Amino acid sequence: MDQNSVQRRTLALVMPVYNEEECIIDVVKAWRDEFDRLGIDFTMILLNDGSKDRTKDKLATFAGEGRITIINKENSGHGPTILQGYHKAVDLADWVFQTDSDNEMKPDYFHELWNRRCDYAALFGVRTNRKQNIGRRIISSASRATVRIFFGSGVADVNTPYRLMRSAALKQIVAQIPSDTFAPNVLISGMFAASKANIYNCQVPHEDRKTGSVSIVKWRLWKSAFRSFWQTIRVFRKFKKP
Repeated sequence: MDQNSVQRRTLALVMPVYNEEECIIDVVKAWRDEFDRLGIDFTMILLNDGSKDRTKDKLATFAGEGRITIINKENSGHGPTILQGYHKAVDLADWVFQTDSDNEMKPDYFHELWNRRCDYAALFGVRTNRKQNIGRRIISSASRATVRIFFGSGVADVNTPYRLMRSAALKQIVAQIPSDTFAPNVLISGMFAASKANIYNCQVPHEDRKTGSVSIVKWRLWKSAFRSFWQTIRVFRKFKKP
């Protein structure tokens, strides 16, 4: 039996990956080195969501590292992939950290969350310097408003891919979220807010991606936004506070 499956860690990283052959090795190394620098007992869960480039081959570089688990799966989308990682991570470690693989938010600021974790159930990196077109700005504002209306306030950036959460609370939350949910992080933010948990928001610089490409563009973005909105409403109706 794999050692990662029986030894509970302090932290589990969940990182969905899609078509990031140009940067994925550097991104994984940067996070691994930062966790080592902070002296964290960690495991990393890298979920390759059916990438069409050479991402799978690049990830194979880490296949021999005991603290890194690589899951190559058929494409199901960013949201379902994150949920798959969360379900695995909550049973492996006391804390779960999720970030994306596009290198838009660096490990350099993770210590700001980690050093404050003892007083909070969830800690969120609020994206700063983020450049968005008008469509994405509207959708981001609508997501914040939806969470505030149905769940309450508390999380400044409801869909941030830079979040540290206690596994005990996260496990109860993700159990209530359907596996095909498009934007589970929005719902998770809302559920933490609704539970009146202690939440910490920390500004973290956001950089435009320098490699790869955005997977959701133009009309698909609006279609996905409406899908996320209705899923949020459905989950809210069944929501039970952790």
